[in-house]
Amino acid sequence: MLSDVMEDYLKVIFRLQETDEPPIPPSQIADQLDVTAPSVTSMMESLEERGLVEREKYAGVELTPEGETVALEILRHHRLLEAYLADHLDYEWSEVHEEAEVLEHHISEEFEARVAEALDHPATDPHGDPIPDQDLQPVNDDTTPLSNVVEGEDVLVCRVRDDDPAVLSHLAQIGIEPGTELELVEVTPLGVYQVTVGDTVRHLPESTADAVRVRLNDQNGTTETQTEQEA
Repeated sequence: MLSDVMEDYLKVIFRLQETDEPPIPPSQIADQLDVTAPSVTSMMESLEERGLVEREKYAGVELTPEGETVALEILRHHRLLEAYLADHLDYEWSEVHEEAEVLEHHISEEFEARVAEALDHPATDPHGDPIPDQDLQPVNDDTTPLSNVVEGEDVLVCRVRDDDPAVLSHLAQIGIEPGTELELVEVTPLGVYQVTVGDTVRHLPESTADAVRVRLNDQNGTTETQTEQEA
């Protein structure tokens, strides 16, 4: 049986692999979990012994198929719990992450199934993160950080990183959430991202722009992904 900490490591590695090509350097894992490098090394040895990660000397780690399945199961728990807390218990989207972090390790598969049924099997959580289905198939992430967008591009907000309540509260106050369309007008020399939301101009620091993941809109007002699906 895996400990809560082991499951947290697997979940973090999976999320890093969503945006970065593996192997994942131990330093990135340490930064995400706020632990020391020796702690990461020790944990990677334990996870490798269990067949959950593969280590590449001097490079980093990658989840094995078994490790990916465990990570997806925990992510399914986490994101379903976030959705339930927001939809049924009136939690703000800035509050649900910490609660789900605790509960995700301790719910049964029956409880998970009932939560999914109560929510009518949602595709995403309140932050726009895809909820793995019952078969635990990974979902391709075709989004990019707002900080990677070229000035003048129209984009659709798809996902927002869920681990900083202050960022989430700020975005909610200025009307930026999954489903919001905006235009990146300018990036100032000081790294401030000026965007328009409807007729309103908003200013975001680079750290917030990094946390907001978007898809480009084409000239007809649909996202590139929608266009590909229709084709």
